[in-house]
Amino acid sequence: MHNTRCEVIPKYNGRQLYPEICMFENPEISIDELPRIDTITWLQMDEKYARRKLADAAITFFILLFSIAMLRTLFGIAFADDGPDINLSWLWLIPFLVGMPLFVWPFISVPKKGYAVRDKDIIYKSGVFWRTVTAIPFNRLQHVEKSSTPLDRRFQLASLQLFTAGGSGGDLKIHGLSAKTAEKLRKFMLDKIGSSIE
Repeated sequence: MHNTRCEVIPKYNGRQLYPEICMFENPEISIDELPRIDTITWLQMDEKYARRKLADAAITFFILLFSIAMLRTLFGIAFADDGPDINLSWLWLIPFLVGMPLFVWPFISVPKKGYAVRDKDIIYKSGVFWRTVTAIPFNRLQHVEKSSTPLDRRFQLASLQLFTAGGSGGDLKIHGLSAKTAEKLRKFMLDKIGSSIE
């Protein structure tokens, strides 16, 4: 609620032009009075989200294996007759060098994600090396979209995308929510949008 100060305007030629005029006030706030981020109770992503990310890693790993197998086969056919002797065995190292970090990363990144729902806004944090904390006020929301990929549905997960006034795209996308939680949050925020319009 904005602070205002109202003053009575003197009469002009015996007539009261305006009953009163209200001046907008914007007093300074001490840094110590601001809300502390470390007092927020963060909610973690659904426990199945890490397994969902592992499934992504497994798919990537097998795509790499298949691609290398096809590459070796094509080279074998192309240089079968009197071709140069090209040793492509080192290519099998690529899936392991690329794939192994993909299997480890979900156990590092997923615990760093979290969200908090408050009366006036929703806050989301993410990132391991570069941390981000995003707060979206409900009175700025215009639309909330729930989505899920086939792999998400396999793990009963969903994502929420939040659109605010003046944004060209989704201002915030929260992955790793259970389908039920995502639907509850979507309805809650849509109710907040409706009440702010009224």
